[in-house]
Amino acid sequence: MKIICIGRNYVDHIKELDNNDNIPKEPIFFTKPDTALLRNNEAFYIPSFSNDLHYETELVVKINRVVKAIDERFASRCYDEVGLGIDFTARDIQRNCIENGLPWEICKAFDHSAAITPKFIQLSELDKNVQDLKFEMKLNGEVKQSGNCSDMIFTVDKIIAYVSTFMTLKIGDLIFTGTPVGVGAVKGGDYISASLEGVEMLNFDIK
Repeated sequence: MKIICIGRNYVDHIKELDNNDNIPKEPIFFTKPDTALLRNNEAFYIPSFSNDLHYETELVVKINRVVKAIDERFASRCYDEVGLGIDFTARDIQRNCIENGLPWEICKAFDHSAAITPKFIQLSELDKNVQDLKFEMKLNGEVKQSGNCSDMIFTVDKIIAYVSTFMTLKIGDLIFTGTPVGVGAVKGGDYISASLEGVEMLNFDIK
């Protein structure tokens, strides 16, 4: 299985990182290996190689069929359940990569950098269009991120159509659809929780 992450998919998040309106014309994506998964609300241990480790809370879509170069009109057939994830980013290493024109895997794809909800929810159970979903992340009980999928620059269906142009999507692949404004650093002793449409999906410790 693959973990596909979409970058720069919320305007306000772009502004908080770059202080500009450099909005991409096509989805930007990168991948993480399956060793990046952090499952079952297990504790996240801050890696020794970073002094500025950030959280990025995202809606996650699970692919339910093999698909290649699908038209956007039919992309909704490729998923029927969603969850939440945290894309952990070594921001200090990322800045160095950007400054030197280097790839980002070292700051994004390390072990346990992709926390994922223990369970996914059927869209039919939520009884909402995927682009109408709301999610929230709290750090030590304080709301840090409030996302609404209607604010995405690129819809879930657009993302699937675009990514599948370049690589075949398979059953079980996970798509992290981008993070809203409010990203920030974590430290040992912190506690993260996140909910989707009012249902708590993530709750784990930072060590």
